[in-house]
Amino acid sequence: MEKTNYESVVVLTPVLSEKMLQEAVSDFEKLITENGGELIHKENWGLTKMAYPIQKKTTGFYQIYEFAAEADTEIVDKLELAFRRDEQVLRYLTIKLDKHALKYNERRRNGEFNKPKVKEAPAVADKEAPAAPVKAAPVAEAQVEKVSNEEAE
Repeated sequence: MEKTNYESVVVLTPVLSEKMLQEAVSDFEKLITENGGELIHKENWGLTKMAYPIQKKTTGFYQIYEFAAEADTEIVDKLELAFRRDEQVLRYLTIKLDKHALKYNERRRNGEFNKPKVKEAPAVADKEAPAAPVKAAPVAEAQVEKVSNEEAE
């Protein structure tokens, strides 16, 4: 049977120690692999400010899992049940990835996004050949005619 790709985003409480955070992350990874899933990629976004408070907390540790599993397995149900039962999880979201999302994730993993743009340096002129001086065009002098007060009225 063909495998289906999924992506889970989990927001963990910000009061966790580094050790507790690593334990929670490894527990979720273990749950994926023990239930027949193949962990493709995991990414830690670290402590990030949230758009709105959740349980009176304004920041959270964001963790992303991309995994593949057989379509008929209950891995997503088991994973979401573990998310619901874990008090350290503030929010979670699991989605099924389509072919466009798979391409996007592959490109993102390869670092094709958020690269600093390199500006091309202008061509450097040879130092031996000096640039020709620019000659200014002659400006015609304006002639001023005196107008008497009688003619102006």
